[in-house]
Amino acid sequence: MDYDIKDINLADKGRLRIEWAEMSMPVLRKIRTRFQTEKPLKGLRLSACLHVTTETAGLVKTLKAGGADVALCASNPLSTQDDVAASLVADDEIPVFAIKGEDNRTYYDHILSALKHRPHITMDDGADVVGSLHFIALNKWAELDEKIREWGKSLSDSERIDFLSTIKGGTEETTTGVIRLRSMEKDGVLQFPIISVNDADTKHLFDNRYGTGQSTVDGIIRATNRLLAGSSFVASGYGWCGRGVAMRAKGHGAHVIICEVDPLRALEAVMDGFQVMPIAEAAPLGDFFCTLTGDINVIRKEHFPSMKDGAIISNSGHFDVELDLKGLKELSTSTRTIREFVEEYTLDNGRRIYLLGEGRLINLAAAEGHPSSVMDMSFANQALSAEYMSLQGDKLDKRVYPVPPDIDKEIARLKLESLGVKIDTLTPEQEKYLSSWEMGT
Repeated sequence: MDYDIKDINLADKGRLRIEWAEMSMPVLRKIRTRFQTEKPLKGLRLSACLHVTTETAGLVKTLKAGGADVALCASNPLSTQDDVAASLVADDEIPVFAIKGEDNRTYYDHILSALKHRPHITMDDGADVVGSLHFIALNKWAELDEKIREWGKSLSDSERIDFLSTIKGGTEETTTGVIRLRSMEKDGVLQFPIISVNDADTKHLFDNRYGTGQSTVDGIIRATNRLLAGSSFVASGYGWCGRGVAMRAKGHGAHVIICEVDPLRALEAVMDGFQVMPIAEAAPLGDFFCTLTGDINVIRKEHFPSMKDGAIISNSGHFDVELDLKGLKELSTSTRTIREFVEEYTLDNGRRIYLLGEGRLINLAAAEGHPSSVMDMSFANQALSAEYMSLQGDKLDKRVYPVPPDIDKEIARLKLESLGVKIDTLTPEQEKYLSSWEMGT
């Protein structure tokens, strides 16, 4: 079995950490039990480009239990938990291509390994596998990493067409990936259907809000060991991730400032009790900054000089493009690593700015990512969406689809059941009332 990980001898530690995480993933465990019996993914190759964490281990083990031939690579150079990767290889014989701290060349080497798996189903967190596949299909070589480009060009036109035609569909985990995929659909270049797992209520209402909220603040605190209480915390973006981080920072006693471009979200932030202003006005006020937008250069070169001496900047969006790191370097007279995951930039005006986790997802760079109990629902969506795509992919148009509502509701039902929570059911009278237009009073 081909694989590329840091150290296979870390497997014992990883196995115990996976076991600990799976204790809080009852929904995924129930799905795995059914998958082991029914084998709904039998005969399918599945390439997953995800954060290689304890929770992801639970997902890929479930997919394998369902009969899938799974290959796993990292969706971010800093998000891999090396002991988890070792356990998946040693204990579950799943080929993993992921090393925490890998450079960009290695990162794309690992994506190439996922592509060479020739998947029937893709599973992305950020759309890097799907994007690379489409650049190859469209002969857009300039956009590809060198090794992926060399491999893609080695395929004949017929091989390239055959490669894509075997793909039934894919799933996408995160907001940034969905943005890319919807752009591809709009431009008419998407070559197979994708299910946006991120749009499921049992994903974004819980994973994005409570998972990102807790894990991002956890990452910032682990990296800095600074007190949030009494500080000014600037969050750029008030989507579900931004809402979660703002809520948790406020809970720690910080004064939270929200920066937004969407008037509805900005108004919601005001009604939620937060101060709202442009980033140019917030820059001199913040002690901590965190971007959560999915866009590029949210905090830019012109904003850094007005920040306080000692301001701490971080990102919890998927790609490391939300902070203008090139501009920060151009403004700096010196840099040094002052502690793990903390780089000090001294500006030409003498002020120091501290960058966390190289500007990558701070919740995975400096912490362990989302708690397993919330990823239980997200990865249950992934598993059931992969099953749906295996059955229905050939019948779907080449577009981005939401998670089917019955899957979303079933995951919520299973989660409530695991928590011991019961809810009411409609009486026949209530059902008739809700479906009738004659009964108005």
